[in-house]
Amino acid sequence: MDKWEKKFGKYCIRNLPLVLILCYVCGYIIHFVNPAFFGFLTLDPYKILHGQVWRIFTWVIIPPSSVGIFTIIMLLFYYNLGTNLERTWGTFRYNVYILSGMLYTVIGSFIWYIYMYIVIANSGVSGADMKVMLAGAGSIYGLYSSTYYINMSLFLAFAATFPEVKVYLMFFIPIKVKWMGVLYAALLVIDFMNFRLAAPRIAMVSSFLNFVIFMFFSKNRMNLNPKQVKRRMVYKQEVKKSVTPKGHKCAICGQTDENPDLTFRYCSKCTGGKEYCQEHLFTHTHS
Repeated sequence: MDKWEKKFGKYCIRNLPLVLILCYVCGYIIHFVNPAFFGFLTLDPYKILHGQVWRIFTWVIIPPSSVGIFTIIMLLFYYNLGTNLERTWGTFRYNVYILSGMLYTVIGSFIWYIYMYIVIANSGVSGADMKVMLAGAGSIYGLYSSTYYINMSLFLAFAATFPEVKVYLMFFIPIKVKWMGVLYAALLVIDFMNFRLAAPRIAMVSSFLNFVIFMFFSKNRMNLNPKQVKRRMVYKQEVKKSVTPKGHKCAICGQTDENPDLTFRYCSKCTGGKEYCQEHLFTHTHS
């Protein structure tokens, strides 16, 4: 991950939680103006393979639920979760987590399409009838593909990163977020078992691959508690007040002191006098 960040860190999207909220706002506006237009935005593998490649990206703006006061509260809640995770993990790792969830969802749509192609072909259907059935299969997956499960994986990631943090269930019942994570996981298993079609099951599993893979490879980086995060934030505020001498370069992202807003520090645990910017000073692997 450090090597990827060094090469591609400059391309990451800053404040991605806000960007996703704005995407949902665009989706709500489209739904208000012309609900039928959503039919051209869904993640439909059949239509993607027949030239409508924009669907690979446009399905992201489809909101997970209809607009309402509860939806607004939930979006603000997920924005808060995303902001805290981005601040704790770093912008690059948070980008990888969210965007990989979207990528796996797209891959899942084509796995569903291949599965249906094999099933239909083995049933003896061919020609025009086969095309009609494949088109219907693609539309079915489009009904279940949304960022709903990606948002759920975001909550699980928050629960794994800050297990002892308390949230207020129904706004007044304090409960540790790790138990909420267990409850969420149980509800997801129940939903998975209740689905009768393979499409929603594939959509769910593909959306949660980012959580499984990211947690497995980043376990040693997700043990920060709120006090550590606060201490890091205070440190960043303090180092911004100091003047950074010229000629410094971060060993992770490659950014230099040409950016006057960056401050660099040496790591006492690394050999070779390596320097890191304030974002990677606490998150890099000592070498």
